[in-house]
Amino acid sequence: MIATILRQAPADRRTRITAWRQLTDILAQRGNQLAEEDVRRSLHALAVLRPHVPEDVRRDCARAIARHGRFAPLVAFYAHDVAAVSAAILREVRLSEADWLALLPATNAMARSVLAGRRDLPEGVGRALAALGAASVALPHPAQAATDDTLSAPTRPAESVADAAPSQISELVRRIDKYQSRRNQPASARKPRRSFQFETGPDGVIHWVDGITRGAVIGLSIADAAFGGEPGTDGAAAGAFRQRAEIVRARLWLEGTADEAGEWRFSALPWFDPATGQFRGYRGTARRPHHNETPYGRPQADDPGDSIRQLIHELRSPLNAISGFAQIISGQMFGPVSQSYRAMAETIVADAASVQAIIDDLETAARRGHKAPDRDSNETVDVAAIVKQVETDLAALLAEHRIELTLAHVGSGPFLGRASDADARRMIGRLLTALVDVCEPGGILVGQLVTESPHDDMIQLRIVRPAAIRFADAADLLDPGFSPDGEAPGAAVLSLGFSLRLVDSLARAAGGRLDIGHNALTLHLPSATSKPETERELQQGE
Repeated sequence: MIATILRQAPADRRTRITAWRQLTDILAQRGNQLAEEDVRRSLHALAVLRPHVPEDVRRDCARAIARHGRFAPLVAFYAHDVAAVSAAILREVRLSEADWLALLPATNAMARSVLAGRRDLPEGVGRALAALGAASVALPHPAQAATDDTLSAPTRPAESVADAAPSQISELVRRIDKYQSRRNQPASARKPRRSFQFETGPDGVIHWVDGITRGAVIGLSIADAAFGGEPGTDGAAAGAFRQRAEIVRARLWLEGTADEAGEWRFSALPWFDPATGQFRGYRGTARRPHHNETPYGRPQADDPGDSIRQLIHELRSPLNAISGFAQIISGQMFGPVSQSYRAMAETIVADAASVQAIIDDLETAARRGHKAPDRDSNETVDVAAIVKQVETDLAALLAEHRIELTLAHVGSGPFLGRASDADARRMIGRLLTALVDVCEPGGILVGQLVTESPHDDMIQLRIVRPAAIRFADAADLLDPGFSPDGEAPGAAVLSLGFSLRLVDSLARAAGGRLDIGHNALTLHLPSATSKPETERELQQGE
């Protein structure tokens, strides 16, 4: 396998990302079983690929292997990446004490700062970190105090680094989840966070925080302005940092839970080593903005239901206009047009129909996010017939991707389920489409439609995982920002994570669920022909 990957020279961005993921996964799972020459060549290949692989892809891979990777050379390789990637693996990875002791001398101060914040390392590793010296782990602790626009002194060691860069789809799903969690959580469950204290190093990176979850702040930099809605500070803070000047009520944007995410205001002062006068960083406090500091009187908490409905309306209006004019041209209603224009118009009509289906999915997700499910309204549907119809509808997509779809029926049937016809078609169609989109060209997608004891209370549609997501865990698959290629699949406007979450939401509203197993994804729908539990027990007794 290693030889096959190394033999192929990645020619474009997508193949480089694929090769990076494959080599990382093989080394993480089987590194200790590989020949030394194969390990050396693999690490060399990763070093060559690293400048061509986006940082967010490398960070995602680091998080994935931190959960199951035990191969010390691969951990050392990732530990020498940029701070966000290095911290992603060093926060959680588990190694033996001997491996840690061999790794520590080659790590930098930032990596050792992350490890110093962990409390689950072997005792010998803690002693080794202490032996390397305090200066190699964290900056000296200050001894000043202040509040709000003046400063406060930290008294804890440096902690771990975290980074996040959600996509637009991630933000949309996050807002839906935020609304659902607020609706289901008592108003007095916990006191919201209103302020916190922090300290940076001379590079502007926050390495200590008190009063808020560390992962929301640690690793952010006040030296550079954030753009595109990413977590970080505004230009005023970055300008003051370059001049080593006082920062007063600058803006800071965070990601995380409802208590952490959003806009903050912070003030900070530079501090210098008393003995040498060397600049050592900033110490400051952050708070939520006052009402008179919020632009245009914007409320602190937005209702995602209204905003999503407004978004859907704004999408549908121009889409209908574009589709309508394209149909006029295609039908030559205003006079004859050339064949090339007609072909272009027909393509636009088809694309508009696809986008319309996606908008319907967004509307369904928003509706499920704020409306309680009504299972009594479910009807009896022929799941086998719906699966057959979806296969027919996907014939063009399957042919385009050169993918063979094989769905067998297991059990005597009939395959009757309890769900609305529209939701059943959307669940099955979106699930199969999402998996087809991540299949390699020329691949085979295999599944089963099952109704059999002891599961005859549920109809199961099992789809074997495509090779591209064979080793991804459930958390990654449900993450709207995840894809096997490091970006949204080219054939799908919506991500794999969004599609799976939508399918699971619709299934649960109907009384079923979507299970993500090690080998297959299984959609469960209530069976309309299921027998009562007492009747099944009697039959089994006979």
